[in-house]
Amino acid sequence: MAIRIILAGATGWVGRALAPALATAPDLELVAGVARSHAGKDLGTALGGQASGVPVFASVAEALSVPGDVLIDYTKPGVVKANARAALEAGLCVVIGTSGLGAADYAELDEVAQAHKAGLLAAGNFSITATLLKRFTLEAAKYVADVELIDYASAGKPDAPSGTGRELAEALAGLRQPATSRPVSEVVGVPETRGGAFGDAPREVRVHALRLPSFVLGVEAIFGAPDERLTIRHDAGSSAAPYVAGTLLAARKVQGWVGVKRGLDTLLD
Repeated sequence: MAIRIILAGATGWVGRALAPALATAPDLELVAGVARSHAGKDLGTALGGQASGVPVFASVAEALSVPGDVLIDYTKPGVVKANARAALEAGLCVVIGTSGLGAADYAELDEVAQAHKAGLLAAGNFSITATLLKRFTLEAAKYVADVELIDYASAGKPDAPSGTGRELAEALAGLRQPATSRPVSEVVGVPETRGGAFGDAPREVRVHALRLPSFVLGVEAIFGAPDERLTIRHDAGSSAAPYVAGTLLAARKVQGWVGVKRGLDTLLD
């Protein structure tokens, strides 16, 4: 039987790319969409095409009235946690592409997932090249002690850092070597310019978030060693197409475990 999908954020930037892919996948069935501004409509017509028979609801809570297997969430930072909790409590597995949640949030969702024997996969970025950025950065951190991240996004992005930058920073903080840079507690001037910290000193990871027009999303890991530097960078384009294949892979795999997994890289090997 096809895996029944509820898509939250169905008319958003990524949702508009995902919906047609879900409609044509033989092993996936899009059974409901969530988009407050198009509630009560057919998703096909809401996206500017022909009627598809897929209803659109104003909230995830309402969409859960339709029998489903997996919730895919591409909504907003302020609602994604509640959406995921509601879906898990209803017995669905969850794929999260929305940014804004951190390690503490996922620890809470893991408890809910464990209690309801459901799986959850969250990724800061579902593109293969962003996944490779994470993999290469974590590998480099085994050999070079000093690393900081620059997180680029559009001027209107509400959360900082991005989901990509946060996921990478939290993963780095768990394995990097102690930094050789001067501790922030000893910095004079404006210490906040040293960026936000993930983890605890001396292994904390500093992230500097830039929010400027013309950027979509980019993350840069900069490693420094005596007399040499290594830069590993990913930049996203203006299309959501790179996120589709990774999200569909997650939807197909997420029923295979109980609890929370973070990062598309957990599914690649």
